[in-house]
Amino acid sequence: MDRSPLYLAALASAAVPGLDPASVEALPSEEGQLFDVAFVQDTQHRRWVVRAPRTQAAGAQMDVTVALLGLLSRRLPFAVPTPKGFAALKEGGRAAVYPYLPGQNVRFEALPPGPGLAAELGRTIAHLHNADLQIFDEAGLPAYDPDTYRTRRLAELDRAAATGHVPTALLSRWERMLEDVSLWRFAPTPTHGDLTGDQVLAVFDDEEDAGTGRVRALTGWEDAKVADPADDFAALVRETPPEAFETVLEAYAHARVERPDKHLEQRARLAAEMRLVTDLMAAVSSDDRRLVERQAAALRRLDDRIHAEEEAANDYRHDEDVRPARTGPLLVPPHMADDDHDSDEDHDVALMFAKTAPDEVVTAEPDDEPQEEVALAVEHEPQEEAAPTVEHDPPPDDAPAAQAPEARHDDTAPIPTRRAEVEFEEHDGLEDPGPEFEPGYDVRR
Repeated sequence: MDRSPLYLAALASAAVPGLDPASVEALPSEEGQLFDVAFVQDTQHRRWVVRAPRTQAAGAQMDVTVALLGLLSRRLPFAVPTPKGFAALKEGGRAAVYPYLPGQNVRFEALPPGPGLAAELGRTIAHLHNADLQIFDEAGLPAYDPDTYRTRRLAELDRAAATGHVPTALLSRWERMLEDVSLWRFAPTPTHGDLTGDQVLAVFDDEEDAGTGRVRALTGWEDAKVADPADDFAALVRETPPEAFETVLEAYAHARVERPDKHLEQRARLAAEMRLVTDLMAAVSSDDRRLVERQAAALRRLDDRIHAEEEAANDYRHDEDVRPARTGPLLVPPHMADDDHDSDEDHDVALMFAKTAPDEVVTAEPDDEPQEEVALAVEHEPQEEAAPTVEHDPPPDDAPAAQAPEARHDDTAPIPTRRAEVEFEEHDGLEDPGPEFEPGYDVRR
């Protein structure tokens, strides 16, 4: 329900003795809001913040947070809201009144990289994460180890899937990451739980220079717990420019007592995406169909955006894969001059098509004049020698014209060969091999 500004001012006056309201300004009401909030200025020009829970669950959550902030206020280098008084509500519960904390809310999407506010924000988160776990335990806040926290997120995803409003691709993506145990190896850490730009108050030495910004306070501690440190980076990784987010992480790592785990950023992105699941389940619990449809539409937009990003990444990798390889200059072997190039080519062709010589080679009787020889053995000379020219006396004038000899094919003619004649030497103890091994022996005689 919406409470009027005057009602909230009256609660502030009742909670803090000596507080005489002079003016009041209430924050506009929003869907899903857990508290009514108003700023009150008293007659002494002091400013106050009034917070009244809308539900009993929110009231119980506020009571736990009040105990935590009382312990943290003395152990952190930045301010936290500490209540100065309470006022009972007629419907049950109580409202809390806090001193106003100066500062401006930070727009994460406009956060500049480099030294300044981004680095200051990283150190602020590190100071919180370095706090003693016993403080949260003493305040009665919940604590989760990695496996328990992962299981809780899986159970929440299963309940969201049962509503039918979560796209299938998102369910598969989140289940795959939640079932990968290697991503969930973190040291349980004190966390804020809902660190958005609206919960950060910053002051600037120069209003025109974001590099002079300093974090003055953190507010909105209702989701504080001991859990995954990546939760406090969910809004930052979703809204902050990549260069600024790198600055935040670098400053955070330098200020941490323990080294951050290597999967922190990946889990932070998952927490940012699954924030929509938490909002969907809250809408389903409220039985507000219009709010449920709004959260379902947000999930569909997220599904489309992730699909587009994955397609763009695949196209980029494909372009890298098909990029032609760098080639060097073409090396051409030098030309080797050969005076007898044509003869060598003919010789190579002859080698390729030559027949294998038989085991037994028959030779013809030598003539007075040398004849052209035909090689049938495997071994060849580089170049065949031309047959010598035979000189003859010129025929007489009245002699008849010479007739060209008729070509004959005598199958019984011996085949000429250039294989050297085999000479058998007589040795003691060796018998004559016989006439068939004599040179010129014709087996057809």
